[in-house]
Amino acid sequence: MRVETNSTEVAIVHVPHNSQMKPLSSASLSAQPVFSVRRTTNQRGLVIALSLAASLIGSSALAQTANILNPKSDSPDELVKRKAQKKTDLSQKKTDKKIDPFAKFENLRPKGMWLGIPGPADTIDQDAGGVRSALADVGIGYVGWTQNSFANNLLPNAARSTIANQLYSGQNPTFNTVNYMWITYDLSRFGIPDGQIVVAAEQQYWTWKPGGPDRIGIDTISYYQTFFDRKLEFKIGYLPNQNEFAGTLVGGNAGASVFGPSANILYQGGMSNNPAPTPAVNLKFNVDDRLYDRVSFQRSISPDGQFAQLTQNPTGLDWSTPNAGMLLLNEIGYKEKAAVGVPDTWLRAGAGFNNSNYTNLQYPNQPRADENRFYYVAADTQLWQTAVQTSAARGIYGGFSVMYAPPDLNKVSEYYELRLYAKGLLDSRPRDQIAIVGTNTVWSHFAVDAAAAKGNLVHRESKAISATYTAHLAPGVYLNLGFSYIDHPTSITYTPQTGHALNFSASTAVFF
Repeated sequence: MRVETNSTEVAIVHVPHNSQMKPLSSASLSAQPVFSVRRTTNQRGLVIALSLAASLIGSSALAQTANILNPKSDSPDELVKRKAQKKTDLSQKKTDKKIDPFAKFENLRPKGMWLGIPGPADTIDQDAGGVRSALADVGIGYVGWTQNSFANNLLPNAARSTIANQLYSGQNPTFNTVNYMWITYDLSRFGIPDGQIVVAAEQQYWTWKPGGPDRIGIDTISYYQTFFDRKLEFKIGYLPNQNEFAGTLVGGNAGASVFGPSANILYQGGMSNNPAPTPAVNLKFNVDDRLYDRVSFQRSISPDGQFAQLTQNPTGLDWSTPNAGMLLLNEIGYKEKAAVGVPDTWLRAGAGFNNSNYTNLQYPNQPRADENRFYYVAADTQLWQTAVQTSAARGIYGGFSVMYAPPDLNKVSEYYELRLYAKGLLDSRPRDQIAIVGTNTVWSHFAVDAAAAKGNLVHRESKAISATYTAHLAPGVYLNLGFSYIDHPTSITYTPQTGHALNFSASTAVFF
């Protein structure tokens, strides 16, 4: 059979059932019955058209039936809109999960310090009852904590004495408690860049009074703001510059540190601290995000030392104490926070110049008239990051400190420290800290020679090595346990029984 469609011919040959196929010549092909299928082709086209029409009619009928059964059925446009809305809702839910509920308190934390005070998320009360949120709504923030410490020499024949005659912390079981309450007020709500007022109080008690002494008074009264897009930071008030300069706590966290660089040289030179704040104006120039220059014009604490300062001015509200003058502080530093592949690093070097009236240890009988000074260099860097993606600050750190003050005006003339510490070394304990610290304190040779001339046993250096573990037990709760071996724990003079000490220490810090 041959089918013609337009100019094309198709041959269709009828073959009997079970017959063998043989090659067909053109003659034989022409001899076979041939039927034209032009009509058949038209019929097939009609059948296909009718089938498509029936299918469309059937689909329409089914859709109408479904709409009757479900009158709320959405149109295609409405379905698209509904799917888009579901995606938006899911995206919003994911975003809501990522929002930090404590982020709104960040602007209420004390500003302008190197000291790391745990935020509201790391406190025992957090936002219980919505009290912290209610205060934050009117621009008020707070943080308080109590730090309680115990030390005891474990070596036998430690020359136990009465508390009054105790020569160093731990010679007898020694306990102290220090309690703080800080209130902040946010001034940025009034358009003052980063503006903040801080009022803080401090109370302390010591069983060994030279370690303190006991007092209750102010810790801070300050005003803070920034200028020129945070290029300049300004702070004025009664300030504890211990929290602004040098960095004297291993790890830099108020809850996770007990041991650190000896602050004796800094306090001898007149630097203010938490128990002894003094009037000051502080300026910090941020060259960029890392490099800075910090300057302070501060009223010096007593040139006779910390104990004299607290005895003469326990509340801290007096403008000055006898023989105290002005202290000029300057620190240049480089500080970079940990990030993925970027180690946490802090390098700093500073100096202090004090025009107070100091006693000259070389010529102690001469009238007070000498000005004092001190210098320091310190560095801390992250040696290894243990959790780069989740918390870049976790890892192993190393650091050192070197301090110097002239021996004719200061009992402590030199101080050296090496430290190795780890933050969050264990995945199961990401907020714990381990520290090993070695120190060497060098006494003024003028003071040592004077004591030796009186027939005393004297030592020119005091070496120590300490190992501590700080456990973060719960939000706002830290426990610190450690041992310190100290060669010559007393100041300059000693007895055979007080030549060495192995102090066990335990302390707790609770934040609210």
